[in-house]
Amino acid sequence: MEHPVFQFQNVSDDILHNMNFEISTNEKVILFGPSGAGKSSLLFLFNRLRDPKQGDINYYGKPVTEYEISQLRRKVGLLLQSPNLFPGTVLDNLKYGPSLCGEWNPDDAKKLLEYVQLPESYLNRNVDQLSGGEQQRVSLGRTLANSPDVLLLDEPTSALDYRTAEEIEEVLERLIEEHQLTMIMVTHDLKQAKRLGERGLFLMDGELKEDGDIESMLTEPETEELKEFIQD
Repeated sequence: MEHPVFQFQNVSDDILHNMNFEISTNEKVILFGPSGAGKSSLLFLFNRLRDPKQGDINYYGKPVTEYEISQLRRKVGLLLQSPNLFPGTVLDNLKYGPSLCGEWNPDDAKKLLEYVQLPESYLNRNVDQLSGGEQQRVSLGRTLANSPDVLLLDEPTSALDYRTAEEIEEVLERLIEEHQLTMIMVTHDLKQAKRLGERGLFLMDGELKEDGDIESMLTEPETEELKEFIQD
């Protein structure tokens, strides 16, 4: 029997109330809603940056608490708004995760840079010398170095200028397709939501108000809350 990638059953904490949904392999899910709705709080439950006060979260049919936390975070990779790179070189960052488990292969360095469309000459460059867009690419490469199944994205382009954001979006789209990743993304940009997502989870006041095909949700919302949110 094939299990969903993630299953949330009656999950609640101080911000979120009674979350019930499943996410299947290769789904592209957008978490959206007004500020303070609980989007990032929900995203961080997937890899245990937060834990719920009640309810169950399963990853491939097994409670997330039964996975070693470092193993879970390698398989459920996270890309934040800000790159949060470690001091040192691009190579230092790319090999960090796999090296902890003795799994780093030096040949992977060039391949990872190709994935995020940076030249091999960047490997020994200090991350402080990179632009914001380049740092975000390295951050994405560092996440991919762990061979994740799931990619969590917390507004990954919101701190970038329009052109750089567009480039990062193209890289993300290609990588998600190429690596057959399950994507769960927080964004406030509804155009981006339509471009990158297939399914939407609309949150408001810590509650899941609507769940469905993202394009249909944005053109024909079923709830008054979503109608008002789109109009605003």
